[in-house]
Amino acid sequence: MPALNLAGRPVAEQLLARAAERVQHLPRAPRLALVRVGDDPASESYVRSKDKKAHQVGIQSEVHALAESTSSAELLALVERLNADPGVDGILVQLPLPAHIDEEPVLLAINPAKDVDGFHPVNVAQMWAGRARLNPCTPAGVLELLAFYGIPVAGRRAVVVGRSEIVGRPMAAMLLGRDATVTIAHSRTADLGAVTREADILVVAVGRPQFITPEMVKPGATVIDVGINRTEVDGKGKIVGDVHPDVAGVAGGLTPVPGGVGLLTVAQLMANTVTAAELRRLDR
Repeated sequence: MPALNLAGRPVAEQLLARAAERVQHLPRAPRLALVRVGDDPASESYVRSKDKKAHQVGIQSEVHALAESTSSAELLALVERLNADPGVDGILVQLPLPAHIDEEPVLLAINPAKDVDGFHPVNVAQMWAGRARLNPCTPAGVLELLAFYGIPVAGRRAVVVGRSEIVGRPMAAMLLGRDATVTIAHSRTADLGAVTREADILVVAVGRPQFITPEMVKPGATVIDVGINRTEVDGKGKIVGDVHPDVAGVAGGLTPVPGGVGLLTVAQLMANTVTAAELRRLDR
């Protein structure tokens, strides 16, 4: 029996609808500042998508498109202005930044209360302590997907393949917070297949096309493919995940690529922006 298609679209639509409803209960529309540096086509596309979704749910979005030549000092000055602006509820600096700009000082400069990406160390610490206010968007979206499809987490064995600070590590923390027994693995894990075959829930964010094959998956497992890899097939560009499509013949449920987790990241960003606005109102 083929795996259940864990499509991201209905989950994202539900997240966006909830965010739009919450906006209606605020004294003013939340305001999101999107900062992009340079002319990277992928970054332009991501920011455009975020700007569009923000307006869709009633969030006031403003895009700060800076030149490739922008210095670290100039970018930091903009972040400080946005931090000081009481009308701005959320700040997102689109990554990656140009090579001449060190990302870490920029991310550290963002006020944690406005860090809608959930990357600031203050927010990361709160997440690991189980007192999260603003969680990283992609792993938070994965939890929404599991809940939407009625997939239990508590008591289940979860394996996260990937240890990035954006997905892998926060995903492990958040699954642990939902009472899963969690293992973090990665591309250098010895006998990786033996580890992944233990998983009732397998989340893959390793950045390697079709890295997880059917023999690495426990029959009936829920497989969440976070990977987005651009490859060439028959001379045409194609987007594939970190999980081989044949895994659908083994897994109980599998997210598609595209059309899976990627849609949830932007929707969760909108939810985080509304949360930031609500929390800033309460903290005043």
